[in-house]
Amino acid sequence: MLKEKIIAYSKSIGIDQIGFASADVFHEMRNRLEVQSQLNYQSGFEEKDLTKRTTPAKLLPKAKSIIAIAIAYPSKMKNAPKSTLHEPRGIFCRASWGLDYHILVKEKLKQLESYILSQVPEAQCLSMVDTGELVDRAVAERAGIGWSGKNCSIISPKFGSYIYLGEMITSLELEPDMPMESKCGSCTKCMDACPTNAFVAAGQLNAKKCIAYLTQTKTEIPQEFLASIGNRLYGCDTCQVVCPENRGIDFHLHSELEPVQEDVKPTLSPILQMSNRSFNKRFGTLAGSWRGRTPIQRNAIIALVHFNHQTSVPMLKELINDPREVIRKTAEWAMHSLEQKANSSASDQDDVSSD
Repeated sequence: MLKEKIIAYSKSIGIDQIGFASADVFHEMRNRLEVQSQLNYQSGFEEKDLTKRTTPAKLLPKAKSIIAIAIAYPSKMKNAPKSTLHEPRGIFCRASWGLDYHILVKEKLKQLESYILSQVPEAQCLSMVDTGELVDRAVAERAGIGWSGKNCSIISPKFGSYIYLGEMITSLELEPDMPMESKCGSCTKCMDACPTNAFVAAGQLNAKKCIAYLTQTKTEIPQEFLASIGNRLYGCDTCQVVCPENRGIDFHLHSELEPVQEDVKPTLSPILQMSNRSFNKRFGTLAGSWRGRTPIQRNAIIALVHFNHQTSVPMLKELINDPREVIRKTAEWAMHSLEQKANSSASDQDDVSSD
């Protein structure tokens, strides 16, 4: 049977999980997306056409089924470098460790598509990863990869939420798998732990308050969120780290996804002196580099304030003349914040000496 052959082949090429779904319209997702749009909760990175996002046949007219895949990625780094007083470090989220997952997942889908065509030459296939029109989570949920958690992540019983998703629309009629029931129950740890209170309700996120979104923008980060950024250079893992379903989950199944420690937890000061060329040379293979160096440099400035790194003041003074407005303004804010911290520290010392 073709479905069993596809499953067997997927395992042979390192696809960690595979599921099958109908190519019917995603009516419930359409309703949710319309609400998100009306409330202005979307990030703006998404496909604007909701019909394309929820109607597979709009993308492949003869669509009958969707094949969903998942690739597991590591959640822990062995002997991770630590920040020091003199050399504070930033951090890229786990989804930006190792090779850009778009490359890896696309390659797996390409291999899978070639196999399908070798079995059924007349088959039509259309694959996509993250930046495609369909909502990856909706497809994965329908295909039984996992359930949709309250933190808007797909949670696999085996791999937790540390999985990359991809899908292939096909003209083949393949028996669909059963969606899973949510195991979240009354747990709200992910929602409670969110640093910016971005979760409006279970499974509903105001993307504009989410740190994963904020760290990718190219403009100034609103003042109310600056303290919550911490030393995050790209993305945020908080709602995944606190999830009970992720306890003890740490898979190292793909060498390409192993982190280069100095790149995913780099010292901050050198980042601020990087040219576009040096940035791309060092970070260009990471998923977190897709928006270029400016957001990462802006976030590095914020991280220096997080660490109260007073010795970075001379460097920040130079950045006040940077041609990029967002870097100038963030540097000005940082200098003012560090000055306040220094004055506060001096005041505290005065208080102690007068006791």
